[in-house]
Amino acid sequence: MASGAAERTGTADGPLRTRDVSAATGYSVQQIRDLEAQGVIPPAPRAANGYRRFSPEHVRDLRAYRDLAAAVGPVVARRTMHGIRASAYDEAAAAIASLHAALAREREEALAARHALRTISAEAAADADPAPGDAMTIGELAGALGVRASTLRFWEKCGLVAPERVTTRAAAARRYPPAAIREARITAALRAAGYRVPDVQRTIEAVRGLEGLDEPLAVLETRIGAIADRMVALLRAGTALSGVIVGRPSER
Repeated sequence: MASGAAERTGTADGPLRTRDVSAATGYSVQQIRDLEAQGVIPPAPRAANGYRRFSPEHVRDLRAYRDLAAAVGPVVARRTMHGIRASAYDEAAAAIASLHAALAREREEALAARHALRTISAEAAADADPAPGDAMTIGELAGALGVRASTLRFWEKCGLVAPERVTTRAAAARRYPPAAIREARITAALRAAGYRVPDVQRTIEAVRGLEGLDEPLAVLETRIGAIADRMVALLRAGTALSGVIVGRPSER
């Protein structure tokens, strides 16, 4: 009985109990068991009485996972924690580097969208009344935005861009006046930054309602700040993750 009690409570220098790991990481006992089963941490050896015997490395790995999940989401974090143990040394290191690169790209896309919206907002404030020749064809606008004509037709179907229809002897053709060009530019900027169609729809509705771009710009500012927080979380995870990579059994 005394031996079993010692295993359940642990010692300062001995194995850690599940509850010790919980206190050190903030994860519940059940969460720790789940994360062990999902491969986020290596399987804990069992004592003769069946109790798990955790180590400081398990605590390190769970803390790394917490920051990693904050940086890239729990699904990618679980896949990464499992993958760096199953991959070759160079592949494991490259997997972490790719996460940094992906966050950097996400930030660049958000910055580009912010710049585009600010430019469009400034142009709208300074624009003179449109002239008939200011309209563009679908081919001209697609070329100017660097998208396909089919993309513009899809945006129109989603209600993001509202071109005019001009009937000629040959057929009905789309013409994009300045207001539609502005909508297309806003849509292109936000879609390039990873915004989903419903999010872009809300922005376009605000622009059409003369509410301007202040709200979507504020949302972008918040997103840029959130990306910075995720970058810092990934940096915090970095030291622990390097320990995971170097300390794998296959590297010893």
